[in-house]
Amino acid sequence: MASNCSFEAVDHLMVYLELAVYVPIFVCGFILNAMALVVFCLLLRKWTESTIYMSSLALMDLLLLFLLPFKMHATSNPWPAHLQPLCSVLESLYFVGIYGSIYTILSISVDRWLAICHPFKAKQLRSPRAALAACVGVWVVVLAAIFPTSYHFRELGEADFHCFHRFSDKGWSPLVISCLLVFGFLAPALVLVYCSAQIIWTLQQSGQHSPQSRACVKIIYSSLSAFLLPFTSSHLAILLQFLVHQGVIQDCGAQRSISFFIQMSMCLSNVTCCLDALCYYFIAHEVRSSKNTLKLSVFRQRRTTCSTSEV
Repeated sequence: MASNCSFEAVDHLMVYLELAVYVPIFVCGFILNAMALVVFCLLLRKWTESTIYMSSLALMDLLLLFLLPFKMHATSNPWPAHLQPLCSVLESLYFVGIYGSIYTILSISVDRWLAICHPFKAKQLRSPRAALAACVGVWVVVLAAIFPTSYHFRELGEADFHCFHRFSDKGWSPLVISCLLVFGFLAPALVLVYCSAQIIWTLQQSGQHSPQSRACVKIIYSSLSAFLLPFTSSHLAILLQFLVHQGVIQDCGAQRSISFFIQMSMCLSNVTCCLDALCYYFIAHEVRSSKNTLKLSVFRQRRTTCSTSEV
């Protein structure tokens, strides 16, 4: 980035905008996710594949929300050098919450795709134990991928730095950003869109218009919204900021605009903690109200069983 390009005005504006966005997200998200855990763990008393996935997603969201006060403080308050290890841990956990949520949403979509589009295979592959293993796998893989990498995002001994902001050149290396964009967003997004389109097509072909079938479609659209709306803009902003660090974009005005865009998009991406509540609502409603199975006619000759309490 050009050394003679000042970003003070952008940073000053973001201090107030982040407070305006983070405070409502923190309050609403904490209440909604805490209530979701209470409902799934204590009230439903039925551990299905979906309740396991949703409980894991709620824990991911709570982890992300727990870090927002630290992120708000770091926006306007520089940290001394001796707090750099703490900052690295907090930054790592923040990215664990983001990309853990992405892969948990992806797991929910694949599980639902198996249940509706491949019901015979689903009888062998789907189970609460398999769902628990998938959730644990997501936590392990995301932790193993992020923690070793994020510790190199800052120069050692850096004094009066802003945690969660202004990573070192190592954090913007082509390898790191390529893996982040491809495996962190693009690949999960393509799989999610494919699975969602296949599910909607299968439900439409079945000719069923029951409340359970409509609930399935609502869950699909809410999952897509919780994924695509927050994360598409934030990863586009990461790509643009990467181009700035690589010297491709050198215009100072463009750099200021991109600086504002990435900070604002990353700020708004945390709204996924509240959007996930749409998924929680539909799942909880169907687990409590549906005790019968949803029979779908697929391709006129195949009848399958699909309960939205398990989709």
